[in-house]
Amino acid sequence: MLRPFIRWQIKLSDAFDKLLPEEYRLDGNTHFVREFVNPYFSAGKVIYDVGGGGTPLISADLKKRLQLRVVGLDVDPRQLQFAPEGTYDETICANVTTYRGKEDADIVICQAVLEHVEDTQAAIRAICSILKPGGVALIFVPSRNALYSRLNLMLPHSLKKLLLRLVYPGVRKGELFRAFYDRCTPNDMVQLAKLSSMTVENQKLYYVSKYFSFFFPMYLVWRLWLIFFRTWRGDQAAETFSMALCKIAPANDLSLDGASEAERVSRGARSDRGLF
Repeated sequence: MLRPFIRWQIKLSDAFDKLLPEEYRLDGNTHFVREFVNPYFSAGKVIYDVGGGGTPLISADLKKRLQLRVVGLDVDPRQLQFAPEGTYDETICANVTTYRGKEDADIVICQAVLEHVEDTQAAIRAICSILKPGGVALIFVPSRNALYSRLNLMLPHSLKKLLLRLVYPGVRKGELFRAFYDRCTPNDMVQLAKLSSMTVENQKLYYVSKYFSFFFPMYLVWRLWLIFFRTWRGDQAAETFSMALCKIAPANDLSLDGASEAERVSRGARSDRGLF
């Protein structure tokens, strides 16, 4: 009886969403994977997938087609072993908050990871150390200001895991990891980027999540609250957000035409659309 009831409630929630403007219906994780990262991929890039573990963002087929070098960095060696064959050229088992890179990456991907670290500033600093000057970190982050994040912080972890598995049997493994949401808001992330000599090259904010869709009355109240919250707090009301953080090149790192390496990477990223 429970499963049919939940499916019915989710259908009601989806039907209500169709009445809202498109900006309130765009799923952040889907947009990040299918559209946000796309312009930055081009042939021959060195890419680190931080926290991708067993589910890297870049497939073996795309890696081969663009002749990419992909490095997987994760704190759990078991997760790295679960990755599909051929997706990683190298794996590194390390905690991103303490890792120091070799400045050899053109791109760092960090998808739904930063909310799980206790020190986000240290993680951003580590990501910056992985990037070449002018390199870009592509991050997707659930916001600390989202209502589900607040509940996540309040409820015991064992209870959260039980509820997620009960209500959403197909929940992603990453959503079962303990979350801290340390400085995980759009404004905080801009400030953390500045502290690590990075600039925000691109940003996309999302105003939907599906955690409460299993019970339509709760979902309806939450959606109305979100609209009010956005009117009140603006960007800070985003449920999730994507950012492209560009590592600032040294002032003397100029190309022949006078543009910095960061600017040249930015221009190249924007010209390589449609690779997926």
